[in-house]
Amino acid sequence: MTNTGMFFRMLFSAVFRRRSRAVMAVVASLVGAATLFCLAMICIAVPQQMNEEMRAYGANLIVTPTEAGADGKAGIDKAMVEHTTEMVAAKGSEKHAAYRYENVRVNAAPYVMAGIDVSEVRNLNHHWVVDGAWPSEGKVLIGRDVADAMGLQVGSGITIGYRASDNTSSSTSGSSGTDASGSADSSNSSDSSSSDATQSQTPSDQPTQDGRVSSDIMDTSGTEFRVAGIVDTGGSEDSIIYATNADVDKLTGTSRGVDVIEYSAGAEDLSALVKSINDMTSMHVKAQQVTKITSSDTRIITMLQTLFWIVSLVVLVLTLVGVGTTISSIVSQRRNEIGLRKALGASSAAIGTEFYVESAMYGLIGGLLGTAIGYGLAQWLCVAVFERSIGFNWWLGAASVVLAALVAVIASIPPVHRATRIDPAVVLREE
Repeated sequence: MTNTGMFFRMLFSAVFRRRSRAVMAVVASLVGAATLFCLAMICIAVPQQMNEEMRAYGANLIVTPTEAGADGKAGIDKAMVEHTTEMVAAKGSEKHAAYRYENVRVNAAPYVMAGIDVSEVRNLNHHWVVDGAWPSEGKVLIGRDVADAMGLQVGSGITIGYRASDNTSSSTSGSSGTDASGSADSSNSSDSSSSDATQSQTPSDQPTQDGRVSSDIMDTSGTEFRVAGIVDTGGSEDSIIYATNADVDKLTGTSRGVDVIEYSAGAEDLSALVKSINDMTSMHVKAQQVTKITSSDTRIITMLQTLFWIVSLVVLVLTLVGVGTTISSIVSQRRNEIGLRKALGASSAAIGTEFYVESAMYGLIGGLLGTAIGYGLAQWLCVAVFERSIGFNWWLGAASVVLAALVAVIASIPPVHRATRIDPAVVLREE
């Protein structure tokens, strides 16, 4: 029999004779590998899943115009909307909605009306709670604040008046969207454009004659609409009236570009995307992040990663202690055997190598079983929380098995070192 054959025969014989200790070492490695692999898979998969979930609660990127048209209103034409959307989509998945803001009157009171593409807004804002239906031809969706202020319900009639004088550059800077979402404070959410638009429509902004509100302001005539639904978000959307783009064009008598484009972008580096859009001066648009969304996303992911490292460190220490204790017990039980082998001429290196290989074998078996169990746990958690499955990461799986074997070898260093220092004379004399 060759030396290699004898080596493995002695190794498997020693393991078989101490099956209970071997099982304990394998279980210690298994628990460590399962926990670490599960946490690693979650840390890789959850940020992606969470990013998608967070993007369902509003836009993380806003694009506004940088130049005003001849009528003093800023706008982004259809071609520019498509071009900007292509740039965002090139960096990852995207959802978007465009808004055209106009100042209108309801019973002589100023309000902001938004022209929208209903399918785009519904797809972007899954968090909106709509009582009733979305706007359609001749019907509008009103915010909860508007409904409460005028005592409106679903199906009620509402007369909306439009005056070109209310939408001059001096009184509509907020509703144009440039100040609304292009301000330096980008910590507002995707509804910041509509919030600033609403705030700019106070009565003090309206035209006056001799210090008094002009008679034109008191004009309550307009176009009759029906309330299709009431939206309740708890944000500034609740103070806006939403209508289809066609109805807004008909009401104003003009068709122009949009004031704000909101994106839910899946780009990995959102700041780089913003810079690439802003660097193209020929586009005449300005992009900025909605830090209320992106900062929340980043904060949660950072907390998750910090928790991963803390738990991983604890699990590694516990695995080292568990495997090290088991190997120490095995060394103690084989003390006489080690002394006899050294008396017969076995070198300390040969004895140490045998124990290291035995420890690596425990770690390898535990790593394989633990990685499989860890993947099952990660899969179960993702399905339970996000209702989505995750694929197996083979590189991470290989790293998990190698790490389990390496930890087992490192844990065995102190007891193996003691084993190699056993004095055969002392051991034989005790017998």
